[in-house]
Amino acid sequence: MTVPNDFEIDGKVCVITGGSGVLGSEMAKAIGENGGKVALLARSEDELEETRAELEDRGIDAIALPASVLDRAELDAAAETVVDEFGRIDVLVNAAGGNHPDATTGSDTSFFDLPKEGLESVVNVNFVGTVLASQAFGEYMVDQGEGAILNVSSMNAFTPLTKIPGYSGAKAAVSNFTEWLAVHMAQEYSPDIRVNAIAPGFFLTEQNRYLLIDEETGEYTDRGQSIIDHTPQGRFGDPEDLSTTVLWLIAPGSEFVTGTVIPIDGGFSAFSGV
Repeated sequence: MTVPNDFEIDGKVCVITGGSGVLGSEMAKAIGENGGKVALLARSEDELEETRAELEDRGIDAIALPASVLDRAELDAAAETVVDEFGRIDVLVNAAGGNHPDATTGSDTSFFDLPKEGLESVVNVNFVGTVLASQAFGEYMVDQGEGAILNVSSMNAFTPLTKIPGYSGAKAAVSNFTEWLAVHMAQEYSPDIRVNAIAPGFFLTEQNRYLLIDEETGEYTDRGQSIIDHTPQGRFGDPEDLSTTVLWLIAPGSEFVTGTVIPIDGGFSAFSGV
């Protein structure tokens, strides 16, 4: 008896929002190097093209889609382009997101002074953008009767961190939406449309570097050191640490997995601090 390759994604068409970001581009590499066709979506055309060219140099079939996850018309146009180019949409990875200094409390900004615009921008890009992209690309999965949506939540969704109320709340909403959409798709459309999420722990990105690394010394900030002290594996995550979990959740081996949020956090969520 031949054992099937449960990680087989050869030929699958995968759309990745936030595809030019640190985590999104790493997911794109993993998917492409395992045979997937990649459609990168982000706002910055220059960064998108740079990422697409890097994937092409690796022999990966990839296209770039300049679009905002907060503009439904742009998302719909991007979805049409993917189908015109590749014929279908098998996977959507909602990796667009991040925090913003204007939604962060600190020595110069109290909770009571956080501007509405900063909070709205963080909630919108993380939560509303995930919903809108799921609508635009998920409709094609409904027509096909199958597909996989993978959202990117955060450990903040389990236990909110200090200083970042907008980001913590938005990621909690992403986790809740993941569960809701998994049930909705299975019951209303097809049990073969699965929706899951990963919850990365602490990964260094451009959005959070200022909170974790002191710009002048290059050493951990007090916050960064506290995170390391509470992470049993004693380090921040590398983007590559996400790859195998992402591949599993979009591949046939997880066909009975839907509505889950999988932590990838070096043990942070398991450690009480004692």
